[in-house]
This record gives sequence, C-alpha cells and structure tokens, in this order.
Amino acid sequence: MTNLENNRQAKQVVVNELKDRLSRAKSVVLLDACGLTVAQDTTLRTALRKAGDIDYKVYKNTMINFAVEGTEFEGLKPYLEGPTAVAFSYEDATAAAAQVSKHLKAMPVLEFKASVVEGIVYDADATKAIADIPPRDVLIAKLLGSFKSPLSSFARVINAIAEKGPSEAAPAAEAAAPVPAAEEAAPEAVSVEETPAEEPAE
Repeated sequence: MTNLENNRQAKQVVVNELKDRLSRAKSVVLLDACGLTVAQDTTLRTALRKAGDIDYKVYKNTMINFAVEGTEFEGLKPYLEGPTAVAFSYEDATAAAAQVSKHLKAMPVLEFKASVVEGIVYDADATKAIADIPPRDVLIAKLLGSFKSPLSSFARVINAIAEKGPSEAAPAAEAAAPVPAAEEAAPEAVSVEETPAEEPAE
C-alpha cells in the first residue's frame, strides 16, 4: 500500500469517526482552538467527559467539512476557519455549550465559533446565550415545582374520597359536581275564554 493510500485511509477513519459522533449528537459546538496549549486541550477534554456524555476533540476543517456534508450540521461550514475544536453533546442539547463556557475564563484563548442545537445553527453570540440556559433536568425540576402545590391539593382530595368509601364518596362527589344550568321554566298555559257566538239579528 502506497503512502497516498495510507493517507486516504487515515483520513477516512477520521471522517467516519466524525460521522458517527454527528449521527448521535443532539448538539455540536465549534470552538476556536487557536493558541490552546496541549495541556489546556487535555484538561478541557477530561473535564467535559466527567461533566456528562460529551465528546471533545480538535479536527482539521477539511475533515469536518466532509463529515457534515448532507447532514443537519452542514450549516457549520461557513465557520470552518482556523484551528477548530468540536464538542458533541449526546443527551442534553445545551450541555456542551454550558460546560465549555465554564472554562472560558481559565482559557481566554478559547472562543465559541458557532453551534447547531437540535438542528438549528447559531453564531458565536447566540451560542454564548445557549450556554446560560439551565440543564434540562433543572428546568424539569422547576416546572414540576410550579405544579407541586396544585398537585398536592388534588392528591389530598382524592385520598379523602378514597378513605370515605363508596357509600360516603358518592354524596361528596355529587356535592362537588358542577351544577347544571337551570332549565328554562315552561311557559304557563294561558286560559282563553270562549267567546259566545253572536245571536243572529232578527
């Protein structure tokens, strides 16, 4: 096998790896890795893996360009300039941007380029805004918390009815049932006196 063939095969391996990650990702974040040291790159990769189901790696733009072709991530092509690192998030769509954002102060050379979150392309500024969105589990907890009081009241009512038993629950249920609109009273029958027939004139 020639060196050229070896080179092509190596590139295909990278493209296949990218395609596999893209096929499973809910979001992809592109980062400007210019000036990022090997030590910083390793630290960031380790931190993202520990934070959740996130992959991070520096790729050549040509490889990314081939991999995104014909996919929902194709809109990232205009942002493939300069050294590019890619973060893939497989569970929480906002996790990659949020986790990277935590390390921006410690690594000022690292910057957002763009992202695709659930099929929508965002530029650097919009990606920063996405990074501030709380994780999905936190949002769900807040939503459930807003319903906690009404649900608790409803549960208490159901339990009370269940404890009373069928004989006592029926009247309670009837009392709680909405009262139907009153039926219109039927008009009273009007008595019409018969008018006596006029006697024929003599």
